[in-house]
Amino acid sequence: MPLFRLFPLLLALLAPAAFADGTYQVEVILFRQAPAVDASQPAPDDWAAGATPLASEAARALDSQAARLTAGKGYQVLMHKAWLQNIGATPSKVAVSAGSEQLGHFPVEGTLSLSQVRFVDVEADFWVNQFDGQNLIAASEHLKQTSRLKIGELTYLDHSSLGLLVRVSPL
Repeated sequence: MPLFRLFPLLLALLAPAAFADGTYQVEVILFRQAPAVDASQPAPDDWAAGATPLASEAARALDSQAARLTAGKGYQVLMHKAWLQNIGATPSKVAVSAGSEQLGHFPVEGTLSLSQVRFVDVEADFWVNQFDGQNLIAASEHLKQTSRLKIGELTYLDHSSLGLLVRVSPL
């Protein structure tokens, strides 16, 4: 059998090794793009179940994109974070929050789960909470989306009142 016929087979066998676990910079911008649409239920007390708390943040690269999301254009940035995360075939889930904690909840709280075989799969589950005078959740907005990302590309996850920009970049 000629060697050129074996090349596709060899490529198929060796390609998965190129997608081994690695460390990536993850950056997210959560923003409001319309009047709030409250979820029927407030954020659960176990919103971060099974997730690793975000230990430290990395330098942000999407500041210019976040700056374009202005109130004059109908947007409000609710959270902008960047961090380093190991991504492999087994999903890794990180708990992310913004604002001051009130009785175990934050104004913005959620998880981002990432896994990679050939592409990066993302599952975003974020809550935007409003608190009453007793620091209890009075209302919540909920964004829950899944998507397939391309490494290094900015991806937009849409919701009726919230939006999420996500970029996963190799180091």
